[in-house]
Order: sequence, then C-alpha cells, then structure tokens
Amino acid sequence: MDLSCTPEEEEFRARLREWLAGVLPALPDKPSPDDWPGRRAYDLGWQRMLHDAGYADVHWDASPTRRLIFLEETEKAGAPYVGANFVGLLHAGPTIAAEGSAEQRARWLPPILRGEQVWCQGFSEPDAGSDLASLRTRARRDGDTYVVTGSKIWTSHAEVADWCELLVRTDPEAPRHRGITWLALPMDADGITVRPLRTLAGSAEFAEVFLDEVRVPVANRVGEENDGWRVTMVTLSFERGTAFVGEVVACRRVLGQLARAARKNGRWDDPVLRRRLGRLDAEFRALWRLTQWNVSAAEASGSVPGVGGSVFKLRYSHARQELYDAAAEVLGADSLDLGRPWTLDRLSSLSYTIAAGTSQIQRTIVAERILGLPRGR
Repeated sequence: MDLSCTPEEEEFRARLREWLAGVLPALPDKPSPDDWPGRRAYDLGWQRMLHDAGYADVHWDASPTRRLIFLEETEKAGAPYVGANFVGLLHAGPTIAAEGSAEQRARWLPPILRGEQVWCQGFSEPDAGSDLASLRTRARRDGDTYVVTGSKIWTSHAEVADWCELLVRTDPEAPRHRGITWLALPMDADGITVRPLRTLAGSAEFAEVFLDEVRVPVANRVGEENDGWRVTMVTLSFERGTAFVGEVVACRRVLGQLARAARKNGRWDDPVLRRRLGRLDAEFRALWRLTQWNVSAAEASGSVPGVGGSVFKLRYSHARQELYDAAAEVLGADSLDLGRPWTLDRLSSLSYTIAAGTSQIQRTIVAERILGLPRGR
C-alpha cells in the first residue's frame, strides 16, 4: 500500500501550514481550565476561524489522507485542539454524515462546522461502562416522541453541550445488541439534570446526566429503531480510527522534550533510560505508520475506518502510559508537581485504556474480527 502523499495533498499541506503560521500568533490567551463557558467560547471561536478559512469540514468531508494531514499539521503548529466540541466534530458529526438522512445532515452538520453548537456523548452508564450493550436507559415510544428515562456517566462537556448523541434501549425483550437506538437529544429538554464529575487530575470535563421522562422527537433518531448498535459501531470506528491522530504527534513531541530534559539533568547517562526512550520513539513512529495504513485502507475502500483502529487504540493506550511513566523517571520528584503539564498528562493517561473502549474490548475485537478466533463464551 502506498503511504506517500499526492502532489495535490502536499499542496494542501503547504497551504495549511501557511495559514496556521499567519493566524496562530494572533489568537487570544486560552481561558482558565475551570472556566467552561470561556473554554466553550474559545473552542467554538477557533472552529469558526477554520470554517471561514475553508477547513471546517475536514473531519468528515475531506478524504482520510487530507484529514490525517490536517491533524498532523495543526498539532505540529500548536493549534488549539477541538476541545469542547470534540464529540460533535469527531464522533457525532461523522456519524450523522454517514448514517443520517438528508434532513438530519442539513439540520445538525452546519452548526457544528460553523462553531455554533457543542455535542456530548451519552453512551456509558454506571452499570454499563465497558459492556456498552448492557445499557439500561429506556426509551418508550409515545406517538411521534420517545420518552427517555435513565442515566449516563462520563459524559464529556455535558454542562456546556447543546446536543447529546444518546444510546437508549427501545426493545428490552430483544437480544441486548438488537434493542438499542441512537438518538440526538437536545440538552435543554425538560427532565435533564447534569452533575459535573471531578477527575483525579482536578478537572471537571465529565458529568453524570440524569434523564427523567425526557421527550425526544422520533425525527431525532439516526438510523432505524433498534439498529443503534450498528450505528454506534460507526461512531466508535471514527473515535478509534482518527480521533487520537493528533495525540500521536503530541507524544512524539513530548518524547523529544524528555530526551532534552534527561540530557540537562544527567539522567541521559543511564543506558537503561536511553533504551527505554529509544524504544518509545520506535513505538510512536510505528503507530504513526499504522495510522497512515488505516487511513489509506479506509480511503481505498471508500468507507469509514475499520477494525484496524482497534489495533491502534490498543497499542496507543499503553504506549501513552509508558511515555508518562518514563517522564516520571526523567523528572523525578518534579513529576509529582500538579502545576506541571506533564504531571496532569500522566494522570489523564491512566484513562486511555478505558476511554473509547477498554483494552479488553479492543483485544476481543482484534481476536474475533482480525485473527478469526472463535467468540468467547
């Protein structure tokens, strides 16, 4: 498989670099991490700039290779991350683009692209985290609406979201994978309570969401009733396929910073540490090539990212944890200072073997869908 870029793609890269070099120095300072209304405004302001420059739809309308170039170059340039709108841009938006009706695409996609609306994800539940198919939030059909009751947890940015991609159980008698439906939930609907959760790192980007007889129009259903599991697999393929691309670039940058810090504080003299950093460098280079392969495969097939995303997600989750363990070894006591970004990144890295599907789930996918091993009992 050819992993090189075409002349047109390299031209796209050059134009993007030039635009980033011109606009990034003029950006305002980022708001405080605890100022969620401010962070929402900042993130949506950046999305509006991308929209006006013609880069807004790169996450689902551009080819996978151009999407990869965009993520690589924006991360290298230190551009703002999608932030509060990551669910809309990287999960819900691509899913609606792939599975939604023409009316749904016209209704929901333009506001996401223009930086006008934020989405959150209502998948996990207190008793159904890794085992997503065992979710219990119920949606009862009542004419042209669903009446939803239940709760969700680890709902990113729910406190500033306009919409939620929500999984509900519409047929409790069906096999658990076949009674699920994907709904777009307006977060200002009656009966919704949002309670922020504070993480180990002290941040509050997650929340619990309680749903008490919330009415959602049937027109907000993406896909057919009880076909939500298949639609969800489309969502998760985007989440595992390209959502972490920029972070691989960021990890390679952090690795370089660690090597420089080790040379400065004398830790570079330890051959074991040098081998560890060298192995991590090879690891992230391989992950980048794997990403290129996955993107090229999706482009060749004309479909959404495939199960190769699970291979990437599995290895990347553990490599990231190993990177920040190495950072603790290099920095010593300084790695315990919560005022340092690396310390917070190390704490957040602990969640990566859980987020977007646990490592156990990814191993099952690889075993069954790639290696062809028999299903477990």
